[in-house]
Amino acid sequence: MKFFLIGDKETVTAFSLAGIEGVVVESETQILANFQREMIGPDKKIFLITERLAERVRPFLNTLLLRKGGPLILEITDRQGPLPGKRSVEGLVLSALGIKI
Repeated sequence: MKFFLIGDKETVTAFSLAGIEGVVVESETQILANFQREMIGPDKKIFLITERLAERVRPFLNTLLLRKGGPLILEITDRQGPLPGKRSVEGLVLSALGIKI
C-alpha cells in the first residue's frame, strides 16, 4: 500500500523527505479532485490529509468513510498543531497506553 498526502506546502514538503507522495492544495475543489483522481486505479492507498483541510470537506470525507470498501483516511496535524478541541497524536497514544499527564 502507498501513502498519499493532501496538505499544505510545508506538510507536503516534510512528508516528501520521508518518501511520501503528496499534493499541495488550497481550495475545496482541489481537495475533492485529488481524492477522486487518486482513488481511481488498482492500487489501494492510505490517504493522509491535514485536519484543517479535512474540516473544509467534512461531508465528503464522511461519505467516503462510511462507504463499504472506501479508502483509509487519516487526519494529521499540520505545523500549526492540532485544531482546538482535538487531541494531538501524542495525546492519543499516551491515552491508549494508559498514561496520564
